[in-house]
Amino acid sequence: MTAHAADDRRGTPESPGDPAPREHGVNPLQRLIQERLRERGWSYGEVARRGALPRSTVYTLATTRNLVRPPRPATIDALAKGLDVPVSAVRAAAAESTGLHYYDEAGGGQRAASDQERDLLIASIDELSAEDRQHVAALVESLRSRAVRDGGASPRGEGPR
Repeated sequence: MTAHAADDRRGTPESPGDPAPREHGVNPLQRLIQERLRERGWSYGEVARRGALPRSTVYTLATTRNLVRPPRPATIDALAKGLDVPVSAVRAAAAESTGLHYYDEAGGGQRAASDQERDLLIASIDELSAEDRQHVAALVESLRSRAVRDGGASPRGEGPR
C-alpha cells in the first residue's frame, strides 16, 4: 500500500527533478493538468483513478509538449472527470495544444450528430496533407463568409438563412 502511494507521487509537477516544463514551453493541455495538480495537491495517479484512466495516459498528456493529435473524446471526458473540470475546458485545451481552435456551444447537454462530426474533423485533421488542410481552411472561411453575407446565420449552420 505504501509503495503504491509513493509510486503515485513520482513524476508529479511538485516532485523534485521532474522533467516536465513548468511555465514556459508548455501547451494549454499541459498547463491545465499541471495547474489542477498543484491546486488540488493531486498526483497523476489520483487524477487517473478519479477519471478511470491509466496513469500513463495522464502522465503522457501532462508531459508531452507537442501533441500530434487531440486525445480521443472518451479520454477527454475521463480526463475532465479526473481533473474535476468541465469537459469543454479539456476539449478546448487539447484542441489548442494541437494547433486547432475549438468553439464550444453554451449549455450543451446531450451530444448532437454535429458534435460527432466535429470530433471526427478534429481527430482526422492530422491525416490530411498540408495542401489538403489549406483547402479545408479555405472552405471553412468561405462558408463562414457566406453565412455572414446571408443574413447573420452562424458558421455552424444555425440561425436564419
